[in-house]
Amino acid sequence: MKSLQEVKEAIVEDFSTYDEWLDKYEYLIELGKNLSAYPEEKKTDDRLIQGCQSRVWLDSEVRDGRIWFTADSDAIITKGIISLLISVYSGRTASEIYGDDFGFITEIGLKENLSPTRANGLASMIARIKTIAEENL
Repeated sequence: MKSLQEVKEAIVEDFSTYDEWLDKYEYLIELGKNLSAYPEEKKTDDRLIQGCQSRVWLDSEVRDGRIWFTADSDAIITKGIISLLISVYSGRTASEIYGDDFGFITEIGLKENLSPTRANGLASMIARIKTIAEENL
């Protein structure tokens, strides 16, 4: 498994290949399409991330000292955003996740290029991932 830093650097590099934000949104949409199927029975209120305009479900499981995330959303760009986050943080230890600054989000310019409601949703997704990590420290 690649280190957390290596994965974040690869994402920054992937996003830097696109000059226009429209292309970056298309890339996010593709990431969302590649997200593993999320079971309908897990689309429960306790897994719903509060603060997102669209509905985003996040589930986690701890195996062998690592946190594994699964997620889904009813909005295609939001699904891409949560897919991006879990591609980075799923399979990491709680201390790796909790200690990370999620700075790659700023590096790729994601927050600045989202609508205010989507940016709030992104902040809520990050907060939920950090909370799950903190609960498992």
